[in-house]
Amino acid sequence: MPYRQTENVVRRLAARRDAILAAASNAAAEGGMAAVQIAPVAARAGIAAGTVYRYFPAKTDLVAALVAAFSARELAALESAAKAAPGPLSALAAAIATFAARALASRRLAFALMAEPVEPEVDAARASYRQALVNEFNKLIRNAHAGGRLPEQDVALAAAALVGALIEGLIGSLAPAAPDDPAKARVRVQALTLFALRGLGVVDARARGLVVQTVLPSGDK
Repeated sequence: MPYRQTENVVRRLAARRDAILAAASNAAAEGGMAAVQIAPVAARAGIAAGTVYRYFPAKTDLVAALVAAFSARELAALESAAKAAPGPLSALAAAIATFAARALASRRLAFALMAEPVEPEVDAARASYRQALVNEFNKLIRNAHAGGRLPEQDVALAAAALVGALIEGLIGSLAPAAPDDPAKARVRVQALTLFALRGLGVVDARARGLVVQTVLPSGDK
């Protein structure tokens, strides 16, 4: 009779895997992808390196699992924001603003998992998340276009350009430093959302209430 794991064993194994991924996420948030190494991650998780290898035989396996977990969480946030919006264009605007706000709030981790220069095999493991983002925005742009809210355009190209602009504007090597004030962060998110919508052909996003401007105190930038 084949061995079947008990529910307690399954839960324990899942909890240990989650602890490893949490340790890897914390390492990436502090030191970038270079910090995601088996031995240091094991030390953070409070387990032996050999235990990590049983779950993830190589660094690329660990990175792929980390990216998959991050991707699932972020895509769920985008989908939730879009579903809560009253129409297809506001759904697109909500998803753009949500992505921008979350990337800005976890800028170092987002940079590590999307844009940080890394070795080719690690970048290959991260490519699925960038593609998933493009696919999600492709769907939202198509919905807005089908509803007559956007002009005719190459949707596949627009989705890829949108993701590229957001990544570079928020967390890329040329992006401004992250604001240290929540109000300034909101202004950054609003500015990028407005930029993205204009690029897609929405010239009156503010007038439509798709982007609500935060007014900073005089002298703040």
